[in-house]
Amino acid sequence: MKCPYCSCEESKVIDSRPTDFSERIRRRRECTECGKRFTTYEIIETVPLIVIKKDKSRESFDRQKLFHSLRRACDKRAVSVGDLERMVDEIEQTLHNSMEREVPTERIGALAMEQLKLVDEVSYVRFASVYREFKDLHSFMDELAKLLKEKK
Repeated sequence: MKCPYCSCEESKVIDSRPTDFSERIRRRRECTECGKRFTTYEIIETVPLIVIKKDKSRESFDRQKLFHSLRRACDKRAVSVGDLERMVDEIEQTLHNSMEREVPTERIGALAMEQLKLVDEVSYVRFASVYREFKDLHSFMDELAKLLKEKK
């Protein structure tokens, strides 16, 4: 960090504190050259996620949209809002950790199905029926058969 007084590039951190609901860190620094103190702020730089839809159009990732689709799948099921938020957090974290800036909806849907399968199988089947766009009863039954086979 460059000193604002003498432009020396060496400084040491005297004090660090979180600010703004722990979204930033305030650092008090001291220049090793002139001894003057100054304050810097550190924030996490997030890479915006772009979702590639089935029609190849692109839009910004919207965690509320994901939350609502999971909530719809879990309607009238014993899945808490906390569970839904945890699932959305894990999906979003996985997407950010992949370091990909553009993510196809198929990837997000697959991650959502993985989470739902762990929490509630009926919600999983509901979500899969919309996500996979089952064309007939046989494709729906094939998905149920795979689910039952995994349970054994």
